Amino acid sequence: MSTPPQKKPAKPQPHKIKVELPRNLDSTYANFAVITHSFSEIIVDFATVMPNAPQARVQNRIVMTPANAKLLHRALGENLARFEGQNGEIKLPPGGSLADLLFRPPSPGQPNPPQTPPAPEE
Repeated sequence: MSTPPQKKPAKPQPHKIKVELPRNLDSTYANFAVITHSFSEIIVDFATVMPNAPQARVQNRIVMTPANAKLLHRALGENLARFEGQNGEIKLPPGGSLADLLFRPPSPGQPNPPQTPPAPEE
């Protein structure tokens, strides 16, 4: 008695999702994010920090599962790699975060920080 050949399991097909962008969709610029998490959620609060302003108001909050946050991380990495492939490396200033370099209030007795970022080193 012979056994029938085993069929390979069907590979799941990705679902296509129709994404609608309303014409009146508001965009929010953010140059600052605070990321926190619990066991079941990743929370990202987005804000805009202005130079020499010691505070910022959160404009948007995104809450997602850790798995979705990891997928977003992967998608951002892939998109940044494509961007750099087309436009060259994105250079970040050394020593801390860009927000710290641009928006940290001066310590007492120190001059105000420059209003424009330093030129990237070649």
